[in-house]
Amino acid sequence: MNEAPAGDLDLFAFSAAGPWVVDPAALEWRRDVGLLRTASRARVPELTRRRVFPPFGRFAQAAIALLGALGGWVLTERRRGDEISRSGLSRRLRRTFERLGPAYIKLGQIVSSGRGIFPDELVLEFQKLRDQVPPESFAVVRRVVETELGRPLEEVFSSFNETCLAAASIAQVHAAVLCSGESVVVKVQRPSVGATVERDVAAMAWIAPWLVGRLPYAALANPPALVELFAETIVEELDFRLEAENMLDIARVVREAGHATVIVPRPHPRLVTRRMLVMERLEGFKVEQVDEMRAAGIQPYDVLRALLITFIEGAVIYGVFHGDLHGGNLFITRDSRVALLDFGMTGRMDERQRRAFLRLMMTGMVNDVRSQLEAFRDLGALDEDADLDAVMKLLRIDEPVRDPTKMQGDELIREIQTVLRGLLAQGARVPKHLLFYLKNILFFDGAISQLAPDLDIISEVVRVYGYFATIHAERIARDIGFDPTAAEVDLSGMRRQLGLEGEVNSLSHRELSERRRALDEKLKKATGRS
Repeated sequence: MNEAPAGDLDLFAFSAAGPWVVDPAALEWRRDVGLLRTASRARVPELTRRRVFPPFGRFAQAAIALLGALGGWVLTERRRGDEISRSGLSRRLRRTFERLGPAYIKLGQIVSSGRGIFPDELVLEFQKLRDQVPPESFAVVRRVVETELGRPLEEVFSSFNETCLAAASIAQVHAAVLCSGESVVVKVQRPSVGATVERDVAAMAWIAPWLVGRLPYAALANPPALVELFAETIVEELDFRLEAENMLDIARVVREAGHATVIVPRPHPRLVTRRMLVMERLEGFKVEQVDEMRAAGIQPYDVLRALLITFIEGAVIYGVFHGDLHGGNLFITRDSRVALLDFGMTGRMDERQRRAFLRLMMTGMVNDVRSQLEAFRDLGALDEDADLDAVMKLLRIDEPVRDPTKMQGDELIREIQTVLRGLLAQGARVPKHLLFYLKNILFFDGAISQLAPDLDIISEVVRVYGYFATIHAERIARDIGFDPTAAEVDLSGMRRQLGLEGEVNSLSHRELSERRRALDEKLKKATGRS
């Protein structure tokens, strides 16, 4: 074993004074982590193969539970007005997802990041699935911990809080103190999660191909690919040694980028197993505690902006990023730093994908639509032989911008359907890394609405572009042959994407939200939704 270094801050974005030093060469649980990751990915084809018959028992269980929730809603809340109706249905669905287990809870967590896409009542209710899922009893937790340790809990922990800090789909976390005196957080896997997940993935894999071409939005999302992504992600989440390695990778990337505003908790050098992860305990404010942060002298949006840049940088410069940002997976420390948590979902891209992301970002800021479409194609969002000229014509790039908020509802629906059909004809879909990325962007969108509703979105995008043009100009030019310092920002493409007519150079998030609400109302009236 190599001699441990004097410190670990030269390698990783950790807290200034940790309870132990992380020496990558001396971490016992890391020895076979590469083989473990390869083996977990090798399981995915078997889990997602198309079977002749679905798992009927699981189908029946899910169908009965969902029909029961809908039936209860129809008989009660549905008749009591729109807001009460939506809230009641959302609450019943959330409770049903909790009962159905990890796979459905994961789906609910994805919905909880979709503010602006899904109804607010559903998003707010499903946010409880992030860390408020009914926990396992302490007797179950003790049994798992002692099995993983191979000895009594008291031989390792001087205290172990029986009430969990949070509980989610795969695991729950408890505060504890090691016998050596360090305050820690212990993540403990639910005992039956593996078998349940395998049944649910099998059911999803059976039905996913049937959805292709039948539901337009499902086709765009590419259901079989989503099931494969879900399987790959959740299989890796079932081994906490892989999550601990993800923690080190993100901490290394953040440190290499030179950011001091984002930190990662240290995983314990020895107390990491397949079903248990002991890590440094960090504390702070939740994202929604805006008043408390400001009272403590913290400027919430400044911290969020630093996280946004770190996230984009991880994707386009390093090819590694936290894949599941939401309010339950991070908090703001009292020294104005973002502490990231839960690294089960971590985006990893090969060089082609990373460079495509980079090209997408850079060329978007100079309104090079053709290069943007090429980048989408290289990401796997369009077929390799997609007719990009046809896509440009479909998007009406050469026509004046039309403000969708001024269009009639039926006209707006026709426009959406025309574009959607045209994109599907070119093989449009949402590949997994793009899905992770977009999911995180939705988190930032929701966070801005809370922390800085009057923020000028257009100016902020230009500001982020300026950061990359200043800090990474040489790397960008080398990777994609684009010199951001020599390119002039062209906002016309962004105005088109937002549906802004004329030379509009500013748009607050509050105004953007109002435009979204106006569009939603038009679509509701045109489709007869209440």
